[in-house]
Amino acid sequence: MTPSAHDQVAILAQQREELSLALRRAEQAHCLAIIDHLAAKIRARCSEAVYVAFDRSGEDRAVTVHGVHGVLGEQPSPLGACPWLWDGTETGHPLNEIDSDITLDVEYALLPPTSPVWALVHRNTGMDGSWLLELPPVDRAARVAELIRGHHPAATAVVVDGRAGGGRVVGVIEDQADGDAPVPVARPRLSRACDDALTRLVAQVFLLPSLADRHLMPVPRGFAHPHGSSVSDQVRLMPLPPTA
Repeated sequence: MTPSAHDQVAILAQQREELSLALRRAEQAHCLAIIDHLAAKIRARCSEAVYVAFDRSGEDRAVTVHGVHGVLGEQPSPLGACPWLWDGTETGHPLNEIDSDITLDVEYALLPPTSPVWALVHRNTGMDGSWLLELPPVDRAARVAELIRGHHPAATAVVVDGRAGGGRVVGVIEDQADGDAPVPVARPRLSRACDDALTRLVAQVFLLPSLADRHLMPVPRGFAHPHGSSVSDQVRLMPLPPTA
């Protein structure tokens, strides 16, 4: 039976929506991949690098990167300033080789308003008008495990939901000393800062196909969502690697 004109419109509208969603996810994954590649290039030349400082103009997420100020290290204390590791003025510094790459990659990765790289950007309180882009960790799964075990030392896995903030931790599974089957802790004891950091990291794992295939597994049969929500293919079990 030939579909009516109305049915054709509905079918094509649905296909267009699905393609639009797939394109947006591919664009977001591409932005993350650019920053991962940039982080690897920077760390190969400066292993202590944590942030890239840059200038920007524009409102909200309509951004123009005017130039990169340099690369900074880890903040030594909550009130301390991040140490400058490179500012482009030191002759012979290894990062001079990729000066233009840093600016172009930062600009390109932040170009789409929906880029997940925006979640890694915050103001540089030590320099007026400057912004910091936090380089992603070398091993996101190891960083997730470190953050979770800071609050749940016996954690062996987490339940994550890609529908909430891109990748919210909704449950923590802890090793049971009495040998009973583990039950997810429905409301993990996480600080606000820890919860925010985990949401950014897990969202990145969901977006990058290589990481999603490696670290996300189907939840066990009969699993009930800790918050009572429906269980979909966006709810996954993420086993945590052993602590080093």
